Amino acid sequence: MIELTIRIIFSLLVVVALMWGIAKLARKPLGIRRGNGLIEVLGRQQLSRGASVAVVRVADKAMVLGVTDGRVSLISEADLQAIEEYQPEPQVKREPLAVESLVGGSLDSPIGAAVTARRSALGGSLLSSETWKQTLHFMRERTGHKP
Repeated sequence: MIELTIRIIFSLLVVVALMWGIAKLARKPLGIRRGNGLIEVLGRQQLSRGASVAVVRVADKAMVLGVTDGRVSLISEADLQAIEEYQPEPQVKREPLAVESLVGGSLDSPIGAAVTARRSALGGSLLSSETWKQTLHFMRERTGHKP
């Protein structure tokens, strides 16, 4: 019985270690820094199923690249300032929303219950009863059923 318990614990540790390693590898970018890094894709247009044209900023240069399944080719270099001026600004500007405005001072509402649940140890997880209550309340409102 002890031997079986040790084998199960060891097996679980191996599985958790493998999952941790795979997650660590999946988070690493493949040689390209994202965001404010060295390389940034400014735009991309699909031409066919296997071919597209991409405009890429590398340091202070803009390059137009032809991309296919098996090859990436430099088509030309472009004026970086002209391309950045042409870039459309995001249409949607999101503003932060205060939780208090959603709750309305009442912790009996589903959102108020969610705020209370966030303060608990299991808040926001599938194990929290408040999460399930909030989901049930949402589904009732969505389908038109009243409790």
